[in-house]
Amino acid sequence: MKPSARILFLTMLALGMTVAGYSTGGSAQTPGPAAGSNADLKAAYATPQDIAEGKRVAEASCASCHGIDGISKAKDTPHIAGQRPGYLYTELRVYQSGGRGNTTMNNGVKFLSDDALVKVSAYYASLDSAPPASLSAKASAARPDPVAAGKAAAAGCGGCHGETGISKVPGMPSLVGLDPKYFVAAVNAYKNNQRKHDMMKTLVSALSEGELNNIALYYAMQKPAKAQTPAPGNQALGKTAAAACSGCHGEGGVSTGTAASLAGQDAQYFASAMKEYKSGSRTDQAMKAPAASVDETVVKNMAAYYANQTPQPPKVRKPLTTAEMAQRCDRCHGVDGNSTDPRSPAIAAQRAEYLEKVLRAYRKGERKSTAMAAMLDGLSDADIEGLASHYSRQKARTVVYVSLPPAK
Repeated sequence: MKPSARILFLTMLALGMTVAGYSTGGSAQTPGPAAGSNADLKAAYATPQDIAEGKRVAEASCASCHGIDGISKAKDTPHIAGQRPGYLYTELRVYQSGGRGNTTMNNGVKFLSDDALVKVSAYYASLDSAPPASLSAKASAARPDPVAAGKAAAAGCGGCHGETGISKVPGMPSLVGLDPKYFVAAVNAYKNNQRKHDMMKTLVSALSEGELNNIALYYAMQKPAKAQTPAPGNQALGKTAAAACSGCHGEGGVSTGTAASLAGQDAQYFASAMKEYKSGSRTDQAMKAPAASVDETVVKNMAAYYANQTPQPPKVRKPLTTAEMAQRCDRCHGVDGNSTDPRSPAIAAQRAEYLEKVLRAYRKGERKSTAMAAMLDGLSDADIEGLASHYSRQKARTVVYVSLPPAK
């Protein structure tokens, strides 16, 4: 046994951890199954002779893609040296049955016996794992926290809209309490002249899609409050007039969808926007008819009503950082991707390109796993790239599985 593997295994014994379903100590010992009773674990208890025979299978069927040392040279081909034996065997069975389609792997293992699958799995599991990837230029350009990036990108907006998006200038809209999708759509409307405002068009024209999304998220994450501007008008009459607006803009102006929230909005800005919808200088067919049906006095009253309603934060979840996402993945794949379960794949030091490919396949449903689909739900391509890069740079550690007698 290699020194590093021996140390890891002895540490697990000392901590009372379970190795391959066998009790390793502690007060609540649960005898595991006898070695070989679980078909998918046969490779975990292979003999030296089995491993030697597995090497011959690897030379004939696997080495041309994965290398005889289990370290692949092709981007789309995974490293399999040091991979967990139960997982390797199970995956080979999936490929053999055609569960991944008519692929090179399917054809490569199609005619191998079950005994050969067990032994080649044991062979590759016995090898030293791949070294971690170096910190590439792509990996070193880590994505900044999107809220912090949004705050930096929005620095120039504070003079008019308030530092945290709460307006103190009459006629300038508050930007807090808005759904990010609405915010992005509104800014893009200035870019493409659906909303005509020369100064705004100039200010936002240079924003990239990523910067705009970060700004929208930043304002959505700020604590909302009413605009600190005057709001003359009859609020009671405004409430009555605003009843017809609640279907889109929510009760009290708190939207539950992607329509604008109006609660706490600057009154003068509200009146100005209604005038622009009415005149057509804002091209939004959904707003043109409602704006045309009310006169200036009604608009003034509605503006006073909405300005005095308490805004609420939109239902937006702050995106997880790569480190936070990795903590979730580590629950199954082990600390830093070093699984201690022979059935669960180790992903430390795996090729980033391969990890990206597999994660996208799970996200699309091309690979079937309820757990993986749930974990990847809502993750962007950038999130997947970050996770893949993270695990490719972790040090892979070998785990040795040893059958222990049940406690007496």
